[in-house]
Amino acid sequence: MDILLTNDDGIYAEGIQVMRKVLEEKRQGDNIWVVAPDRERSASGHAITIHRPLHVDEVRFEGSRSRAWAVNGTPADCTKIAVEALMSKPPDLVISGINRGPNLGTDVFYSGTVSAAIEGALIGIPSLAVSVAAFEHVSYELSAEFINLLIEQLAEEKLPQNTLLNINVPALEESEIAGVAVTRLGIRKWRDVFDRRIDPRGKVYYWLAGEATDTHNEPDSDVVAIKNNMISITPIHLDLTHHGLREKLAQLKFCLPSEVEREG
Repeated sequence: MDILLTNDDGIYAEGIQVMRKVLEEKRQGDNIWVVAPDRERSASGHAITIHRPLHVDEVRFEGSRSRAWAVNGTPADCTKIAVEALMSKPPDLVISGINRGPNLGTDVFYSGTVSAAIEGALIGIPSLAVSVAAFEHVSYELSAEFINLLIEQLAEEKLPQNTLLNINVPALEESEIAGVAVTRLGIRKWRDVFDRRIDPRGKVYYWLAGEATDTHNEPDSDVVAIKNNMISITPIHLDLTHHGLREKLAQLKFCLPSEVEREG
C-alpha cells in the first residue's frame, strides 16, 4: 500500500511526524510518502496556488525510510502536486494530519487539514482528516495508533466515492476514552474579534482572533462526541446539493426579464 501523509501544520509539525513514525514501524510493507507545507498553513481552507510557482524541496528525516517533500503552498496544493507530479503512482490512501486542535462541525469549511483530505477524495482516493481536539498538552500517539488500526478496517470496508472521514480524537489517555462514535457534523460558531492595530508606519491593520461559542448540538454530532470523551468519526460527502429544496425549486416557473416585460 502507498500512503500519502500531508497536513496544514507544516511538514516539521509533531503530529505528522508521529503519524509517519507509527506507520513506518507498524506497516513495514507499505510505502509512506510525506508531502506537506513548508510552514503552518492552518485555516487556509481549500485554496490552491495558481498565480505563482510552487517550489518543492525534498526533505530527509533521520532514521526515516519515507520520501518527503516540503511545498511552499497550501494543504490542497500538497495533495494535488503529490498525486500528479511527485509520486510514481496515485496513493491508495491519503491521511491529512495529525492536526493540533479540533476540526469539528462547521470548522471543516475553513480547515486546511480537512481540505487536503477533500482534495484526495476529489481525485478519487480514500482519504482521512485526523485531529486531536486540543491545542495544549497534546499527545499524538493514541491518534496515530488508532488510525493504523482503522486502515486495516477500511481495507475491508471501502469508502464510497467522493467521501472522506473526518476524525477527531480527545486529548486524553486511552483509559479515559469513552469509545468511538460515528457522528454527523455539528454546529460550531465563532465569536470573531478583529483587533485594530497601527503599524510603525502609522498604517492601520487588523488581526483576526476569536473563540468558539456554545451552540446547541444534537447528541449524534461530532461536537457532542468530543464533549463526551469519545473519538468522533464523521463521513463527509462532497455533494453539497440541498436535494429537497432542488425538488421544490424545480416546481416553480422561472421567467427571464424579456418574458416579464412581454407579460407586463
